[in-house]
Amino acid sequence: MENSTNKSGLMGWLDSRMPITKVWKEHMAEYYAPSNFNFWYFFGSLAILVLVNQIITGVWLTMHYKADAAQAFGVIEYIMRDVPWGWLIRYLHTTGASAFFIVIYLHMFRGLMYGSYKNPREIVWVLGMVLYLALMAEAFMGYVLPWGNMSYWGAKVITQLFGVIPFVGDTLLEWIRGDYLISDATLNRFFALHVVLIPIILLVLVFLHIVALHAVGSNNPDGIDIKKNKDENGVPKDGIAFHPYYTVKDLFGVGMFLLIFLFIVFVKPDLGGLFLEHDNFVPANPMVTPEHIKPVWYFTPFYAMLKAVPDPLGGMIIMFAAIIMLFFLPWLDRSEVKSIRYRLLPFKLALSAFVLSFVTLGWLGMQSGSTIQGYMSVICTVVYFLYFVFLFFYTKNEKHKPIPERLTH
Repeated sequence: MENSTNKSGLMGWLDSRMPITKVWKEHMAEYYAPSNFNFWYFFGSLAILVLVNQIITGVWLTMHYKADAAQAFGVIEYIMRDVPWGWLIRYLHTTGASAFFIVIYLHMFRGLMYGSYKNPREIVWVLGMVLYLALMAEAFMGYVLPWGNMSYWGAKVITQLFGVIPFVGDTLLEWIRGDYLISDATLNRFFALHVVLIPIILLVLVFLHIVALHAVGSNNPDGIDIKKNKDENGVPKDGIAFHPYYTVKDLFGVGMFLLIFLFIVFVKPDLGGLFLEHDNFVPANPMVTPEHIKPVWYFTPFYAMLKAVPDPLGGMIIMFAAIIMLFFLPWLDRSEVKSIRYRLLPFKLALSAFVLSFVTLGWLGMQSGSTIQGYMSVICTVVYFLYFVFLFFYTKNEKHKPIPERLTH
């Protein structure tokens, strides 16, 4: 507080009532991050950028949207054709949804490579996974709002999953839909959740995620805790202030990201049906089923797992188990080493197989579902779950390369 009271003018007045300077120092100017961050550390800040884009464009779209089954599709057309710059706002929002998941998946992959889920960052990882679940819910609710034909049938298929739960399935299904069928009540519920409740939850989770991260410090490509080596002033020897060094570096990453992002927005916003499905350019019709019902691409790995199991209840259990297993990574990986740099070939092969199976499942979830594709889905699902089994048993007595005491550059 001495610094605050010595200041004069507006900042002195503000600091005496709210710790602006203290927060700035603790989380930016005097928050010391490892000095060897690489390309993979862009994606945390990019996730915040995309979140801001989604909130701003979402608010703008809400000004014109009507959560009415009879009008929703027409309102989207009105936004695209008649609202000044409405097409741009909508494409920024739809492209942003896919960009959000691209960034999040790459952010999670970096965590898997460098062991960012391990001690002392278990809470950071768990909060990140809760954030991922909330993001999936937000994306699903938003996907239904255009009320195109794929939105309608996608909502019907996904909500129908809850109907297979023993004893409470029918009641739960009716409660989720707000009606016996996908209807105006469903659209209103999803709209309220998409624009009010889930965004608030996301913002709270992002705040908690960052606070938890700054409490224990950032991980790095070497997986070494820089707090163990400090100088006489208590500053980590291998650390540099987040501001200005990493703020400048992140600005470069933001610039490169925006070049790609805006190119897609202006040149190919549907990305050949990947970001915006062609069936969704047709109004919702309960009497006409799309030739191939599938969710948007970022849900397809789990959709492929669902289809890999003939029994609906079993498929649902496998699908949710695939997400839940990620929560337990900090305790399944029992090795003392964090970074892939110092792990041997078996771990590298296992992680590669895990990532390859997930990507392949994503592709399979978008396909028609032939017999051979069904077998591939089963194999990839087994490989996905075997990674967690391998991790638990292999890492107990895992051998590894020598871990340095200081960061390497």
